[in-house]
Amino acid sequence: MRIDILTIFPAMFDGPFSHSIIRRAVEKGHAEIHLHDIRDYTEDKHRRVDDYPFGGGAGMVMMVEPVDRLIGNLRRERDYDEVIYMSPDGQLLDQPVANRISSLENIIILCGHYKGVDERIREHLVTMEVSVGDYVLSGGELPAAVLTDAVIRLIPGVLGDETSALSDSFQDQLLSPPVYTRPSDYKGWKVPDILLSGHDRKIDEWRHEQALKRTRERRPGLFKGE
Repeated sequence: MRIDILTIFPAMFDGPFSHSIIRRAVEKGHAEIHLHDIRDYTEDKHRRVDDYPFGGGAGMVMMVEPVDRLIGNLRRERDYDEVIYMSPDGQLLDQPVANRISSLENIIILCGHYKGVDERIREHLVTMEVSVGDYVLSGGELPAAVLTDAVIRLIPGVLGDETSALSDSFQDQLLSPPVYTRPSDYKGWKVPDILLSGHDRKIDEWRHEQALKRTRERRPGLFKGE
């Protein structure tokens, strides 16, 4: 999978993409991540990519020209399945959305900034808009990193245990059950006996019951039909 990220702050991705699962996925060739500085595609001598909004009002707006030029250059090199704009009013990122995106081959992620992007970018260049929640951040870089992490970990071969992602919260509309590790008794805080029994079927049943219980208590809206 190839991910091209369009941003005016490419250095913001150095930390998230230099460690853990994303770094290993790139090193093993399961994913490619390419960062593109939108400022490199403006003809303004001061490298400006924003301007005042027509009609007045507070804030600055990212201009259409450099974004169009950058996306056009990328599209001349290959086909893209989606051009995703990280926006607070986009489709909410949940596990089914991450699952679908992880099956794609090439995607572009556009990070907005300032007051937002010129609406013509959304009308003519963007094919999908994604939000990480009902709140506003300073820019699309952090949401883009979240989306990238959520997607890359689902690519076959990325996780050491192929079944690990299948047991994550939300994969089956349930939260994950409690998990424990050694020691089995710490300060009198004991691991449930069933997990030490070695009885796989009963352990699976217990985990499913705990997942249902936790979801019902903490996120009842996840149950279908609610």
